[in-house]
Amino acid sequence: MESLLSSTSLLSAAGGLCWRKQNLKLQSLSEIRVLHCNSSKVLAKPKLRNNLVRLDGQEPSLLLYSRHKSRFRVNATAGQPEAFDSKSKGNSFRDSLDAFYRFSRPHTVIGTVLSILSVSFLAVEKSSDISPLLFTGILEAVVAALMMNIYIVGLNQLSDVEIDKVNKPYLPLASGEYTVKTGIAIVASFSIMSFWLGWIVGSWPLFWALFVSFMLGTAYSINLPLLRWKRFALVAAMCILAVRAVIVQIAFYLHIQTHVFGRPVMFTRPLIFATAFMSFFSVVIALFKDIPDIEGDKIFGIRSFSVTLGQKRVFWTCISLLQMAYAVAIVVGATSPFIWSKVISVTIILYQSNCDSS
Repeated sequence: MESLLSSTSLLSAAGGLCWRKQNLKLQSLSEIRVLHCNSSKVLAKPKLRNNLVRLDGQEPSLLLYSRHKSRFRVNATAGQPEAFDSKSKGNSFRDSLDAFYRFSRPHTVIGTVLSILSVSFLAVEKSSDISPLLFTGILEAVVAALMMNIYIVGLNQLSDVEIDKVNKPYLPLASGEYTVKTGIAIVASFSIMSFWLGWIVGSWPLFWALFVSFMLGTAYSINLPLLRWKRFALVAAMCILAVRAVIVQIAFYLHIQTHVFGRPVMFTRPLIFATAFMSFFSVVIALFKDIPDIEGDKIFGIRSFSVTLGQKRVFWTCISLLQMAYAVAIVVGATSPFIWSKVISVTIILYQSNCDSS
């Protein structure tokens, strides 16, 4: 291996590691040749060896780099072409986190957390209910649900690698950052941990929510006979509606109501309203999510509503559904027997509808 040095830099191979030294001046580049990456035979020219600073009288198998009165000891070992670079390791760690962040589909994570939080507080009847017991129950539900969410979105990516290369090339499996084996390991691990947590918590509503979500998420994505329901627009929309509008609302409410508070099953007016409202929203989610994916879906035979009806028509259908949902929400809020509830609910809904319309 040949090394080149300029008049202001020193390149020495101690285990293949190169350090620069500003005050070293050499007559020509041809004077220095590194023959072997070996701690005992680093430099071929004795002239260069004289420029090395000895450490405690030892042979310079350990190189010292002196600059601004600072010393750095460098281990020179054969077969180690590069030194430890903490900055590179930090970048690698950040890249790994970023890849997992994209793999987990953060918008689904945020939606899951907010849905569970909001429906859990529907079970609160008095101020004393707001206690560490409530927050422990919410935390159990959120963690278990997020693990199952990662399984579902991960399995979908494993089943759609070729489609995502067209529609979402930034996803780790589509971009090649993750191998298929890595994806399988992640989804298997998170599904097992989700079921394990649901089992040890001992809440049947929570466990059944995880189980039904697992079954529907698998049937939605996996490419097996009679499955891969995402190929059929209506069935795909029903899967999303079942999970987001029914399971998340009712099952997690019952988890807090029966398991945490130990109260009997009761379907309250707010719960019914939340379920109905999220039914509209879930249909919109099912339709909206396929609008930007029309190119890949056409190529691979996914008959989404955006493919069959057109993107523009689906878009305005979604807007109409949102307007209907907000109109119903305003009516329900305005008919509340509590003045504060009327003011807060109507104000928030009007603000949210205005944001969505814009």
